[in-house]
Amino acid sequence: MAFCSVLFDSPERKARAEGCEEPPFFRDLNLDQVVGAVTAGREEYRLLPFFWAPLDDADAVAYRHEVFRDLEETALREGITSFAEKMRYVRAHLEQADKLYYLLQKERWFLDAVGTYIQAVLGLRETLVQSELRSRALRALRQYLCSYVESPTFVDLSSRHAELEEALAGVTYCVHIDGNRIRVSRYSGQRNYAEEVEATFAKFKEGVARDYRTKFPSWPDMNHVEAGVLERVALLYPDLFSALDDYFRSHQGFIEQTVADFDREIQFYMAYAEFVRRFVAAGLPFCYPRVSNQSKEVSASEAFDVALAAKLLAQGSMVVSNEFHLKDPERILVVTGPNQGGKTTFARSFGQIHYLAALGCPVPGRQASLFLFDLLFTHFEKEETLASLSGKLEDELVRVHEIIARATPGSIVILNEPFSSTTLRDALVLGKKVLERVSRLDLLCVYVTFVDELASFNEKTVSLVGMVAPDNPAVRTFKIVRRPADGHAYAAAIAARHGLTYQQLRERIRQ
Repeated sequence: MAFCSVLFDSPERKARAEGCEEPPFFRDLNLDQVVGAVTAGREEYRLLPFFWAPLDDADAVAYRHEVFRDLEETALREGITSFAEKMRYVRAHLEQADKLYYLLQKERWFLDAVGTYIQAVLGLRETLVQSELRSRALRALRQYLCSYVESPTFVDLSSRHAELEEALAGVTYCVHIDGNRIRVSRYSGQRNYAEEVEATFAKFKEGVARDYRTKFPSWPDMNHVEAGVLERVALLYPDLFSALDDYFRSHQGFIEQTVADFDREIQFYMAYAEFVRRFVAAGLPFCYPRVSNQSKEVSASEAFDVALAAKLLAQGSMVVSNEFHLKDPERILVVTGPNQGGKTTFARSFGQIHYLAALGCPVPGRQASLFLFDLLFTHFEKEETLASLSGKLEDELVRVHEIIARATPGSIVILNEPFSSTTLRDALVLGKKVLERVSRLDLLCVYVTFVDELASFNEKTVSLVGMVAPDNPAVRTFKIVRRPADGHAYAAAIAARHGLTYQQLRERIRQ
């Protein structure tokens, strides 16, 4: 296959990604924190649009999985890291060259940048040739690079560069300083007085002596004296410096666009893989999910909220994982249980794992089968402001209505405790209306609520309950378990703690 992109299997997908903006649900799901952590330190690559452009095709996801799997090979990863470091040097050198004042110095810095670019391309090709690649993307890139380095453009770039480097290395000259006057002339076998002075005084050397030599400034710009000397050296070698000037002017924009695109796009994989290794090192699993835009029988085991896990690992705290599964005709997960029991975290992790899967990335969990959505909607509680001209309930109704109106059978909707500001009766009535619309659309939905009755709404509804410690209801386990939402687990734990279970009351009465 012809090489298009290491990220996208078609030019159309690649073009669409550049125009993407941060999805509106990012902050609700804390995906802004996840992507921020992944891309930290790589701002120069402008990776954010890639993380804002989910894929909608299983084969496009597989295209990325293949690259991630190839990059598990240490030698390949190290070779690409070396390539990226050289390309970073090239960009920095060209940027500095643009800031320099003297043309001859600009041309020398330009030549150095070209040389490093040539090394980077040849090194990358060698790395790919020596690797057992399975991904379509990297195999196509290898084929492209093998053709590129043999192309007239690259051959001319590298051969003329080698000639200029060799010729410049042979430039010699003499500097005669007489007061404020400097004269530059060709070197023609004159004696090197520096060597003679060192040889004369070598016999007086005892141990390490203090260095009295003048330190030259380390900034890149030449001063006017250095520039004057260089200009006169150029006059001594007019053909060579004319060739250098011609090379400089004729090879502007020498970086091949395909190479530059790869340098940027491969950082998507390198950054995410580096991020994942932190969790794997702590014993938290990541896997390559099975994805489909047809089957809604989704499942995951040992899944967790990546944003929360990153914070907990930094604190040395334990990360709690959960699982879920839906079989036809199940579509809706209704999550109930005590406050601060992990319900919202579970809802976030459901959204995160589906979104990361749609990016073609490994996802948190031991195994996962996930749905490729067309649209993802979230409704999380927002703080009321004095500027709001409507009540909280009215605002929620408007937002939920907009979500249901835009959603399709291919969407995922995550509603976190809607209508919590109203009465239990109203919340039940409104919740049933929402679940009725969701059921009719046959979309995937997570509905976090304090209304237990909604957990058995219809055959598409699955009840999940946030659990507490059996011997102490004040202690949340943060485990979300598939079981009926009868409220008994939490109520029984509270009753047991205060000695109010049926058995405990009978014993007290008997006494």
